[in-house]
Amino acid sequence: MQENEQRDYAELEKHRTPPQVTPPPELPAAPPRKAIILVILVVVVLLLSGAASMFSRIRAGRALAKETDIDAVATVVVTRPIAEKPNEELILPGSLQAYEESPIYARTNGYLLHWNRDIGSRVTKGELLAAIDTPEVDQELLQARAARQQAAAQLELARISAERYKNLRKTDAVSQQETDTQTSGYQQAEANLAAADANVRRLEELESFKHVYAPFTGVLTRRSVDPGALINAGGAGTPLFVISRVDPLRVYVNVPQAYFPAIKVGMPTFVTVQELPGQTFKATVTRTADAIDPATRTLLTEVDVPNKDGRLLPGSFGEVHFAPKIDVDKVTVPVNAMLFRKEGPQVAVVGTDGKIQLRRITIGRDYGTSLEVLEGVTTEDRIIINPSDSLEEGQKVNVAAGDQAGAHS
Repeated sequence: MQENEQRDYAELEKHRTPPQVTPPPELPAAPPRKAIILVILVVVVLLLSGAASMFSRIRAGRALAKETDIDAVATVVVTRPIAEKPNEELILPGSLQAYEESPIYARTNGYLLHWNRDIGSRVTKGELLAAIDTPEVDQELLQARAARQQAAAQLELARISAERYKNLRKTDAVSQQETDTQTSGYQQAEANLAAADANVRRLEELESFKHVYAPFTGVLTRRSVDPGALINAGGAGTPLFVISRVDPLRVYVNVPQAYFPAIKVGMPTFVTVQELPGQTFKATVTRTADAIDPATRTLLTEVDVPNKDGRLLPGSFGEVHFAPKIDVDKVTVPVNAMLFRKEGPQVAVVGTDGKIQLRRITIGRDYGTSLEVLEGVTTEDRIIINPSDSLEEGQKVNVAAGDQAGAHS
């Protein structure tokens, strides 16, 4: 059966016609010059496309860098200082102080018996302020006096013995060595008596300190002890009293450097205090430091104010009015334009080139929201409002649109 099928399949293969393959038409070969031009055109197109893409990327990068640089530069708001009207009067703040103030300490140990004056009392020099009970010092003084009597008796005995041996030496009844010994004993007894006298005087001085007296005329401004309190000698403990001389009073003021040529010793002035409106107190420039403080550029000046009626109190805040008659160019700047650094008060000024200049200034009066500036800036300067602490000299900044000159008062 299988053999028959194989014969049939072989007969069919003999009679099958093989498939015909049609060859492609033959084209003529392209000229060599046209092929080269075509390749060159393709290459040029590719190069131009790459160059355009690269140029686009470079332009985008430069634009991004420029935008980044613009964003990196800080933008600041500026204002211009305002010229202040000329004023021949110079008003400076100062604190009224006692002409003399002294804490009074005990010079001996003991217990406070009583005090005779309390705070606010006006006392005169040499007036008794308090009494101290000193039982230990009293006993030491009695003992020292007894020891002095012993030393005096020993001195007398030594003197008699020394004279006797000198007379005996003339007859050769005693040796020179024994005579010298007695003479030396007499000299030693004299020294012991001198030491005993010194100790007695020391304790008598301590004994005298049981009474506390006023060292000068003034007012008691503090009392720190009550009767029965333990008193320790020396300045390490609490003072018994504090006494102040309130006539006259001292006022220390810091005069700006621009005015120091007009400040003279003996110059008349006057003082005012806010608690006594409309009242002025004549004063006189007593002394100056004769040196400018390099930290504040000011001259420390002392003004003395007579205070016979006691209307002015030490520790009060007041104002000293000078008439220096010096024409000083003054401007005001906002308080929020200040920079406080170790170099002193400064402001940040934007120059014509857009870079920061840190200027040190001399401050006059404080008006609350603005400050009087005597040196450092002019009305033509542009100063930065609310400057950052990170600002540096020469830093580039952008100025916000809209000049705020005259915005402060």
